[in-house]
Amino acid sequence: MIYADGKGTVTSSVESLMSDHFSQVASIYSQYRTFDHEAINYITKKLAFKNTIVAADIGCGDGRYSIKLIEKLRNRLSLTCVDNNYEMLQQISKISSNFQNLQTKQAFAETLPFDDNSLDCIFSFNAIHHFKINEFAKECNRVLKNNGLLFIYTRLKEQNESNIWCKFFPDFSKKEDRLFNNHSLTERISNQTGLNLKSTEFFEHKRSSNLQTLVSKAEKKHYSTFSLYTVSEFEKSLGKFKQNIYQNFSNPENIQWVDENTMFVFQKISS
Repeated sequence: MIYADGKGTVTSSVESLMSDHFSQVASIYSQYRTFDHEAINYITKKLAFKNTIVAADIGCGDGRYSIKLIEKLRNRLSLTCVDNNYEMLQQISKISSNFQNLQTKQAFAETLPFDDNSLDCIFSFNAIHHFKINEFAKECNRVLKNNGLLFIYTRLKEQNESNIWCKFFPDFSKKEDRLFNNHSLTERISNQTGLNLKSTEFFEHKRSSNLQTLVSKAEKKHYSTFSLYTVSEFEKSLGKFKQNIYQNFSNPENIQWVDENTMFVFQKISS
């Protein structure tokens, strides 16, 4: 298929398409993506009992969540940021010198660059749908220490329905078919490994924006989903999105909605 890539068009598999997408948005990613502080606060509370934490952030992107973890947990945390995209990791490298307890490694989620039983924690923020889940789960089980924790923050397939893009941007839900539902995610991780579901936390985030900002975000492909549209599909859908916003909101300068996310915490229990 011919996809909109921000520079023209490319013919590509989804995997290489995503690689191209994240390379292109790396320098502006934090500018256009919303940050959920509640997720970091939740993890901080869960780890309050640990004095030292050797951990990795898998699918870290430009490191926006990684940096917040370092700022919250300070010298208690030694964190390795892992991503398969070089340009994203370069964004972290620009500031990593400010943190002695932060490093980056380029690798895939399915082949983690760590020794067996070497990590206290693994984090993944809004990235699990990009992974081959079975292989990733097995790798987490391999590299985590006994009683180690895996934190997965994501939006589920059913939660995607409350997203403003899913409601008003044509075919957004249809295009985004990579998300998991609650049962499928927990089952595929626990059934493949010795990782047991320890807790689940649901989050609701009140959002507000204006039409101009939302259009700009879509055009910049702030969600990788938008890169799954062909050029003509995207242009047509963007026009319809604008119409839908005008029809459903009395003031396009004050658009409000609720986003939903879930935090899963798995614990490695060796038999």
